[in-house]
Amino acid sequence: MSYERSVSAPSHELSPETVWHIQMPQIRFGRDATDELAFQLRDLGVEEGAHGLIITDETLSDIGHVGRVETHLEDAKFAVDVYDESEREPSIADIENCLAFVRDEKGEEGYDFYVGLGGGSCMDTAKTTRAVIANGGGPLDYIAEPTGEGKALDESGPPLVLMPTTAGTGAEISPVSILSVEEKEIKEGISSNHIRADAAVLDPTLTTTLPPELTAKTAMDALGHAIEGYTTHEYDSLLRPTNPRERPVYAGRTPLTEMFSEKAIDLLSGNVRKAVHNGDDLEARENMLQGALFGAIAGLTAGASLCHAMAYPVGNKYHTYHGETIAVLTPASTLGYNAASDPERFASLARRFGVDTTGMSTNEAADALKGEYIRLQRDLNVLPSGLAELAGITEDDVDWLAKQTVDTQARLLRCNPRPVTEEDVHAIFTDALYNWEP
Repeated sequence: MSYERSVSAPSHELSPETVWHIQMPQIRFGRDATDELAFQLRDLGVEEGAHGLIITDETLSDIGHVGRVETHLEDAKFAVDVYDESEREPSIADIENCLAFVRDEKGEEGYDFYVGLGGGSCMDTAKTTRAVIANGGGPLDYIAEPTGEGKALDESGPPLVLMPTTAGTGAEISPVSILSVEEKEIKEGISSNHIRADAAVLDPTLTTTLPPELTAKTAMDALGHAIEGYTTHEYDSLLRPTNPRERPVYAGRTPLTEMFSEKAIDLLSGNVRKAVHNGDDLEARENMLQGALFGAIAGLTAGASLCHAMAYPVGNKYHTYHGETIAVLTPASTLGYNAASDPERFASLARRFGVDTTGMSTNEAADALKGEYIRLQRDLNVLPSGLAELAGITEDDVDWLAKQTVDTQARLLRCNPRPVTEEDVHAIFTDALYNWEP
């Protein structure tokens, strides 16, 4: 029997987990770290004269970030092509377009190295393209059944370096690539350590051009990673796999991920107002990017859970930004429904968010966290008040959303610290229609 489930699984012959594991790309962080990209590539074994591909989008080409990276690589004696047709929330068709570009230019062998530059969509496009070129076929071959063929990735491919221009998605270190399957109105993930990048170069000067609205949206995704990673089940409440290869990439919180979650929450909650209201504040931008990195290390190792599971059907059907979807769902899901899983842990989070819990019971302190999180969102003044304002979602839409969540997001729901049914999800979606009066 292979790896089965989490805290709500029935007992069977497998023993509790006793081992935790973490795997990260090489990480290079700091102002003007872009200027060390060529050094990073050489450190990964890329030789002078190698031919690489930058995968990005048109906006980043227009504002000059792509030219900056391209010039740096060419000055370092690398040949460089640019694919700048990445789309937001990439679909299977979008990935196939990028694959066709690579195969037209370089054949089945592909490029000598890849650089993904941009937000999570650009980075997921780069991750998926590199992996599929290395393993052959198309993206649906590696998406789990019944949507895809469920094949395992056996090869990582040539070096891939990711360079985020937003502070939030965590795609630069994540072992998962999220793709839209438009004809089924669902999102699916390709989950494998072979899809993870070899290195991440995080330069806060690449984030200063991000407008206030996108700064807030991506920050809420980063906070979601940190909070979900901090409040999910512990690794030793899971069941140990019979083969270490079967240990999932989302494997429960550990002492290491807890430290990263705590620091991420401090950095993000303490700097997001500054970054949104004064985008040129480079210190705030640097703290946000570092907080997003730490949140990703925590949440994308311990495991994203119910909120992210609910966000994917919403994003796929209504084409909302992932970060703002996480923002409107977090109060009802992570901070509402899940608080009952460990009130003391949520009470400690309230204190970390700056809530004065003096005289409060544990449950009252846990409840106060939800209100403080909503106050933070309202202070940013660019986020929707709930699902209704986000995409015109009404109670009539909740049945479909709840069913889609339960039917298509088992990968994330099994990470949730509290067992959840379709009826539970229905109630949570209803609660999330209005977080405050718009």
